[in-house]
Amino acid sequence: MFSGYARNIIEQLPPGRLLALDVFRGITIAAMILVNNPGSWSYVYGPMAHAQWHGWTITDLIFPFFIFIAGVSVAIVMNRELAKGTDKKYLLKHALIRASKLFALGLFLALFYYNFTDPEFSWLDARLFSIRVMGVLQRIGLVYFATVVIVLYWGNIGRAVWAVALLLGYWALLMLVPYSDASGIQYVGLLEFGNSLPAYVDNLLLTGKHLYYASAEPFAFDPEGIISTVPAISGCLAGVFTGNLLTNKDTSLTAKTKKMLVIGLVCAIAGELWGLVFPVNKALWTSSFVLMTTGWALIILAALTWLIDIRGKKYWSAPFVVCGANAIFFFMFSGVVARILLMIPVADTTLKGWLFSQVFQPAFGNFNGSLMFAISFMFACYWVLDYLYRRKIFFKV
Repeated sequence: MFSGYARNIIEQLPPGRLLALDVFRGITIAAMILVNNPGSWSYVYGPMAHAQWHGWTITDLIFPFFIFIAGVSVAIVMNRELAKGTDKKYLLKHALIRASKLFALGLFLALFYYNFTDPEFSWLDARLFSIRVMGVLQRIGLVYFATVVIVLYWGNIGRAVWAVALLLGYWALLMLVPYSDASGIQYVGLLEFGNSLPAYVDNLLLTGKHLYYASAEPFAFDPEGIISTVPAISGCLAGVFTGNLLTNKDTSLTAKTKKMLVIGLVCAIAGELWGLVFPVNKALWTSSFVLMTTGWALIILAALTWLIDIRGKKYWSAPFVVCGANAIFFFMFSGVVARILLMIPVADTTLKGWLFSQVFQPAFGNFNGSLMFAISFMFACYWVLDYLYRRKIFFKV
């Protein structure tokens, strides 16, 4: 049954398409939905949770993979459009519109919640007047636009300079620029929870109530904060270089795969080594974190290219093709449904709480029940994606 389903999806894809990239995108978005929706945040297996501070888990790779994949897509689209002679100003305007839509969708998710279990709940105070300004989609939008600007107005050497300068510049900012708290105590070079230059800037420009870690001391901050978005551009530019490599018709696919693997290993090791003096940290999006995650993105993409496009082992990947084809819709739809489950009151809890405590927890236990809830949630969302895919309905931003 699955083989027929998979064959129908794979064989309808356009010839010459980079299937490994589609699958990588699909795996990444599916993983994000899975880790974002446990039955209970009190019962999450270690690899499915973010690192508490310095260091990383598998989950910490997901978001930077999205940034990297966005860069690959930028290269493919921009190269095609520029080859056709499309005006740069038109492409820039289109990128600005798309980035603005992504930012707006992120704000929508921040606003989409109402606590029906609390008669004293004020949506205006709790959501609108305290809206979290930054977020996952907001960062993707900002990074995407900055990357398009660099790609349009700088060549490969200029892009490489930008990528390196952003990483080194961010390191220099965090380690060398002093800042002070409300009492006048001055700090420099700290990378602590609530006490770093990114936290200081977030707290100064956005104020605590608009930030994810609103109660952090001495500075509230956001893991998708303002200046911590800067090094993410380098990760996107790495995707651009990868996209250029993949679309280079003068190089064999085997040679491309070997090059991605070697560069990926070098970046992953270099990131870990840099992390010894400038810790790998997702919440601060440190330069070592960017280098390390870029390395793993290249390694995984190389492995998928070898397995799918070179060895021809394709059919297992069909569900991920479906996920990747509507990635932004998958993210938005799952976010809306997850919030609805938290908004609907059932007994003395929410619908999500009731489902976990009355269905999944008794059947599977604490941790396995939480995991099974996440898996069931992902498959329920996938059913909608599959319905749209079969009818060739794709939502683009």
